[in-house]
Amino acid sequence: MPDYLDDLRLAHVLADAADAATMDRFKALDLKVETKPDMTPVSEADKAAEELIRGQLQRARPRDAVLGEEYGIEGTGPRRWVIDPIDGTKNYVRGVPVWATLISLTEAAEGGYQPVVGVVSAPALGRRWWAAKGHGAFTGRSLSSASRLRVSKVSRLADASFAYSSLGGWEERGQLNAFLDLTRDVWRTRAYGDFWPYMMVAEGSVDICAEPELSLWDMAANAIVVTEAGGTFTGLDGRPGPHSGNAAASNGLLHDELLSYLSQRY
Repeated sequence: MPDYLDDLRLAHVLADAADAATMDRFKALDLKVETKPDMTPVSEADKAAEELIRGQLQRARPRDAVLGEEYGIEGTGPRRWVIDPIDGTKNYVRGVPVWATLISLTEAAEGGYQPVVGVVSAPALGRRWWAAKGHGAFTGRSLSSASRLRVSKVSRLADASFAYSSLGGWEERGQLNAFLDLTRDVWRTRAYGDFWPYMMVAEGSVDICAEPELSLWDMAANAIVVTEAGGTFTGLDGRPGPHSGNAAASNGLLHDELLSYLSQRY
């Protein structure tokens, strides 16, 4: 099996470059923000960070394909980098520090491209998380200064901490009542949103999280970090990996119960 460590090192280099670009414009009074056709915001920093990552990948991995939130798919082949230049753009443009650059390498496999490397870099929080298939998940300042990530061992839903993004998406899916039932039956709920709850699942500080509507670039890097930390990452339909258009992540022990709540419609 490939060790992916060279790709992981490259992903860190890409994240370093993106961090410098995004932090340079964070809280800038003249930051330019536009509204995309799906009515979500995109800033000049989103575009600049993705262009920067794509340019470095073109030089370092010219044979690999690239899929990014802002500029779509480029190239073909069994290896595909997946990029979200700023996950949490609404936070970014309002000066909230909870946002991150998500970089993942995926490889063609049964059931679609599957993540084998992931880096989640949140420079305004001073945090970074990463994983490579078969090598575990870590957090720290660099590859040489890192701590191993491991999910929690909480085995009862009544003792679990549950993180989510918002209520609107669950209502649109006709699952708000099921979602609220889950919030009543867990120990604690918090709406952290975006990449952060997945990283907390990987760290063991949160036990379960879920979101009703996502794109591949929102999930690929998070998925490999959670699974390499010993957790489980699926769609709400139970399909493993980041291809269901939504996500459920857990320490593994609580996953079936999590899905049993969030598959209900009433």
